[in-house]
Amino acid sequence: QGNMAFTGKYEFEGDENYDDFVTKIGLSSDKIEMGRNCKIITEVVQNGNDFTWTQHFPGGRTTTNTFTIGKEADMETMGGRKFKATVKMEDGKVVADFPNYHHTAEISGGKLIEISTASGAVYKRTSKKIA
Repeated sequence: QGNMAFTGKYEFEGDENYDDFVTKIGLSSDKIEMGRNCKIITEVVQNGNDFTWTQHFPGGRTTTNTFTIGKEADMETMGGRKFKATVKMEDGKVVADFPNYHHTAEISGGKLIEISTASGAVYKRTSKKIA
């Protein structure tokens, strides 16, 4: 896996359990509709333990989280909530605890696989590498 395993640009390909998950984390119904099958482009720049993780949403909205593995950072959720988190690296996965869900991201078979878990609901999003 090399040090820059995450660097790249990824396009949303598919997801599982979206409705169950977003309902459990309390997203409003308009946000839920907006996010369904949303062709999010995720852009990751990894420099050793430093990451810049940007999500480009259709319509021009962008969320960027910049963090260093093992250090507390200011982060923002899918729903726009600000919080502090310490991102860890476990078995090649980036792992973070958001205010109301646990999130992991890994590169597997050239795809970005993100898994979020809240109250027993497991949401999986797969993105294919486009750059």
